[in-house]
Amino acid sequence: MASDTMMKKTKHIENKDRISDLPDSVLLHILSFLKTTPYTVQTCILSKRWKNLWKKFHVLYLDSEWFDTLEVFTQFISQLLSRHDQGMALHAFKLYMSGQHIIEPDLFESILKYVVSYNVKHLRVWLKCDIQHFPSSLLSCHTLTSLYFHVTPSHYNKQKILFSNSLNLPSLSNLDIGAVAFLGGTEPFSACPKLIRLRISNFSILGEQNLLISSTTLVKLTIQLYCKSENDNTIELSTPSLRIFAFIGIPNKILYGIHLSSVEHVEIDAYTWNRPKAPSILLSWLLKLANIKILTVSSNTLQVLSLVPDLLKVKLHSLCNLKRLNIKKKRLEYGLYKALVRSKLAQVPATSQKEVAKLREAYKQRSTFIPKGTVRFLYQNTASVEVYGYSERKRIVRLK
Repeated sequence: MASDTMMKKTKHIENKDRISDLPDSVLLHILSFLKTTPYTVQTCILSKRWKNLWKKFHVLYLDSEWFDTLEVFTQFISQLLSRHDQGMALHAFKLYMSGQHIIEPDLFESILKYVVSYNVKHLRVWLKCDIQHFPSSLLSCHTLTSLYFHVTPSHYNKQKILFSNSLNLPSLSNLDIGAVAFLGGTEPFSACPKLIRLRISNFSILGEQNLLISSTTLVKLTIQLYCKSENDNTIELSTPSLRIFAFIGIPNKILYGIHLSSVEHVEIDAYTWNRPKAPSILLSWLLKLANIKILTVSSNTLQVLSLVPDLLKVKLHSLCNLKRLNIKKKRLEYGLYKALVRSKLAQVPATSQKEVAKLREAYKQRSTFIPKGTVRFLYQNTASVEVYGYSERKRIVRLK
């Protein structure tokens, strides 16, 4: 009898749901590893103890790919936000609309209002929506520390979203924004006193005036630009704390600023598609960013640079503080390949035909092609520099 009683107690202990006895905070932490909000909601249905936990999620991640139709997706979002515990702040909210899915402007605005009302800290949206202006609900969110905002129109020929000049985000430290239009002559980021990292991509500047980026706290600036420049606007920087500058795309915007000497680390992955000014603009950046200590360039960047007339005869008086040069080998891009062939064929035939043959072979084999002399051109004014990626092993170059 005693052994039977002991066995029953042991079986009771084994069958006891110990996980459900954990506090809500621990259970929510466990559920957060599922990553996807629909799956975590479904998981909560499995237990009465868990059935209301989804209302307290502090991280919401939604992707339209997880739903059969756009209608089901929008219904799920509406119910999720309307039933969410209003006393529970949102740590992060991510919203992705994949494929051809297009969200209605009213629904998008209501979603953002809900999210802001929950004191969101990290907001990430990537979708298509036909709105003309930057959402008013995001103009002044005092809790927002990180914002990733890439909202494109339903068709490429529609106007980009006009970025607001009334932005007031006192806690924002990280901003990544794309497919927007800035009004020239304004300082769109001046009301972000804690901004540290800024990335702007595929943007345009309206009017004849320049884009002003003014920030005393900005440390890293990344510009990604593939679209054709509509005018000759420049980008003026007033960023005394800027240390890192990165660029990806076609150099068709001239950099200008009084604090460019503070930049120590530069990364450039440049291309060109029949943009005759791109090589000279790229060279002007290297002249302005004179105090660089670390320079990272792709092999395609060296190709763009080689399009500068008589490049190897140019005396580079900057980059004298360069300590490390990183070469990232990339496959020769088609548009750049065509531009290089046109340039070579316009030169002395005997020399150019051999170089064109090498270019064609590199493009055919989808391999890397580094123009002769361009690497040495970059460190010509440097006493001592370490070069990585140019050969199979690290090279230390010392000039006398």
